[in-house]
Amino acid sequence: MTTTTPFPEGFLWGGATAANQLEGAYNEGGKGLSIQDIMPRGISGPPSAEPTEDNLKLVGIDHYHRYAEDIALFGEMGFKTYRFSIAWSRIFPNGDDAEPNEEGLAFYDRLLDECEKYGIEPLVTISHYETPLNLAKKYDGWVSRDMIGFFEKYVRTIFGRYGKRVKYWLTFNEINAVLHAPLMSGGILTPKEQLSKQDLYQAVHHELVASSLATKIAREMMPEAKIGCMVIAVPFYPLTPAPADALAAQKADHENLAFGDVHVRGEYPGYLLRQLKEMGVELNITDEDRALLKEHTVDFVSFSYYMSSTQTADASKIPSNGNLIMGAPNPTLEASEWGWQIDPVGLRIVMNQFWERWQKPLFIVENGLGAKDELVEVDGVKTVVDDYRIAYLNDHLVQVGEAIKDGVEVWGYTTWGCIDLVSASTAQLSKRYGFVYVDRNDDGTGTLDRFKKKSFDWYKNVIRTNGGSLTA
Repeated sequence: MTTTTPFPEGFLWGGATAANQLEGAYNEGGKGLSIQDIMPRGISGPPSAEPTEDNLKLVGIDHYHRYAEDIALFGEMGFKTYRFSIAWSRIFPNGDDAEPNEEGLAFYDRLLDECEKYGIEPLVTISHYETPLNLAKKYDGWVSRDMIGFFEKYVRTIFGRYGKRVKYWLTFNEINAVLHAPLMSGGILTPKEQLSKQDLYQAVHHELVASSLATKIAREMMPEAKIGCMVIAVPFYPLTPAPADALAAQKADHENLAFGDVHVRGEYPGYLLRQLKEMGVELNITDEDRALLKEHTVDFVSFSYYMSSTQTADASKIPSNGNLIMGAPNPTLEASEWGWQIDPVGLRIVMNQFWERWQKPLFIVENGLGAKDELVEVDGVKTVVDDYRIAYLNDHLVQVGEAIKDGVEVWGYTTWGCIDLVSASTAQLSKRYGFVYVDRNDDGTGTLDRFKKKSFDWYKNVIRTNGGSLTA
């Protein structure tokens, strides 16, 4: 019996990770320190002065030494693509070094060798929340225009090294997160509460210019490559039918859409210009900046989707919490153990919104359920019976299929944390996303052994059937 599926032939199924959350080896192979090495609590606590043993990211899941084993597991699942990031401080340990670190470059050569062994197309994030610490200390990260030059040198180095092997590139991970997490996203050491709006939005501008510059360089050095932006996607619903709530939801939407608008349309949208003016922010934008933004727009839009949110004009109904995206709880939705509301239909909504707005191919590069998993024995084999994860992913992928039927062009889908890794927001390992369980605990104990979860075979079958095994 043949199964019909809306997913196009050649759809890129896979998984996604970030160097700082799984590689470990924070001081091996010539690597310099990144901001993550002094963020032992993620964004849920203050940075430390130096790397401390309680920072799980210093070891991660030891992917730096076990990458071949891990990619073999991805190959066994049938991954068509693997999204990973390059650690900037592995390539330029201080960010402003005269020459790149050959040991760091060679590590990613070996990683790509393993991907090629299993026919896995690499999807590389250039900057995924891992600004070299030296640049944060010396320049306050992206607040300084000097960062553009350091980023250009890094980009030219990795394009020159890997350009013949990597077709798909992303510039900055979740670039709109800089508004909520300036240190993690922008390498800005000035505490958020002390950071002026002027400096924050100037940092945003520098990143946007650097992203366009990377796009320009990619087209010069790798004409066959495809380069995309990456944003957090959160559809905002009005909490009530009140027009004031609908307007509040639109304003919250605009905060996220602005970054895509600049990447795709090449200029700042009017609603953002108004907001900047009302905040008293006057950006330093050069003619060269304007030309770069306008002439070098992205080939595709990639995004993370974990939840929707609601907005209301009544500020008393919006709780203060540690999430990147603030909003009022939606009374119609259930939530994960970390309070992220589960909304598969929201994924279809945001895909239609992005496609209609930008008419650029989409790539879902993060989606998944962070949950506390329990390692158990089933028929003498250690595993995790994660039916909750299977249900979450199934329901979201069904909605991706619906969006494709709606006419949305989608290139691929990579689940977040396809192997357990350290959480970005809380720096815990107990917040697990993977198809592969890694034996490491929040206190740092564990063997680091890998075990396939029930979802491993489920996803393998989804890929094998090109989505035909999904159940509505």
